Amino acid sequence: MATVFQWSGKTKTGAVEGGEMAAGSRDEVIAQLRKRNIIATSVTKKKKEIVINLPFGSPIKDKDVVIFTRQFSTMIDAGLPLVQALDILASQASNKQFASIINKIKVEVEGGSTYADALRKHPKAFSELYVNMVAAGEAGGILDTVLNRLAIYMEKSIKLRRKVKSALSYPIIVTLVAVVVVTIIMVKVVPTFSQMFSSLGGQLPAPTRIVIAMSHFLGGKGGLIILALIVALGIGFVQFRRTKKGKLITDSLTLKLPIFGILLLKVAVAKFTRTLGTLISSGVPILDGLDITAKTAGNKRIESAVNKVKGAVQEGKTLADPLAEQKIFPHMVTQMISVGESAGALDSMLGKIADFYDEEVDAAVSNLTAMLEPLLMVFLGGTIGFIVIAMYLPIFKMGQLLGH
Repeated sequence: MATVFQWSGKTKTGAVEGGEMAAGSRDEVIAQLRKRNIIATSVTKKKKEIVINLPFGSPIKDKDVVIFTRQFSTMIDAGLPLVQALDILASQASNKQFASIINKIKVEVEGGSTYADALRKHPKAFSELYVNMVAAGEAGGILDTVLNRLAIYMEKSIKLRRKVKSALSYPIIVTLVAVVVVTIIMVKVVPTFSQMFSSLGGQLPAPTRIVIAMSHFLGGKGGLIILALIVALGIGFVQFRRTKKGKLITDSLTLKLPIFGILLLKVAVAKFTRTLGTLISSGVPILDGLDITAKTAGNKRIESAVNKVKGAVQEGKTLADPLAEQKIFPHMVTQMISVGESAGALDSMLGKIADFYDEEVDAAVSNLTAMLEPLLMVFLGGTIGFIVIAMYLPIFKMGQLLGH
């Protein structure tokens, strides 16, 4: 097992340099430095750092990786050596956990590993897509270009994810607020009216009786039964989603939802075309690209379809025909891919499709928000309005009787 050594030495010009290197022994470090025309003056084993991984520590965010990738691309393009660029980026990283990973990558590269192999040891920070693109960039001598493409890809992916979250969070928040408000009214307010009406006697109007019956049900064991049922359904759904078949069924159903299904499909198309286009343009073979795209799809139905397409391409078919057979992606998408393949510009065409569907997602999110806002307001206002009217009907009736 390789040990990390801290070293310092002098170059032929007399300049003092230092750093860390992973090697089997001290002599191996000295030999490696000699090859780099550095005379070692000090080589010592690095003391082990005590790292406490707290569950509430700062996680590595996509934004951290994007900033790192963008800056690293600029440094490589400017002619800085890999190790020096990594050292600079590790020292200025605001996320300490990510800084530690960059330092480990620097040590691996310094010890003779390729940059891609060093990244592969940290899957929590760098995805398979990221590592494969870097490997293709290193092999083709265009690492700075590939890193720039990766930064652009990740920025657009983050933006797309943010749009979907904003579209889905609004109705969820409004619905939860409505449920909480109605529950408080039914459990705390309605019983007060109920006691007052029972002391007066007489026949209450039908809406009032319905609301009071619901209040008694929620205030008693009924509320606990509903809560237990919701929890049981939630746990059951999560357990079902953990199975391969369950994930495939639920992911297939989400794409067929009446309102959100169209939005999620557009997101899936944008992600598929953007990912595959970026991989192909970076020099990753199409079969490897399809394999990575399937794994990063985020939807088992899409993943299954892409894997079938990969099998057909492996047999010698084009990409467009088996993709059309899966009947998931719109006809326009498969036709544009077919044109791109015929013209020998598949990566460029996939990028254009992704840009088009990014705009489609923008429009879909705006339309969804505009449509749901009045519907949710009507639902919330109608529910609370019905309860209030039901509670005041007996009071109006008493007023009429007193007037007579």
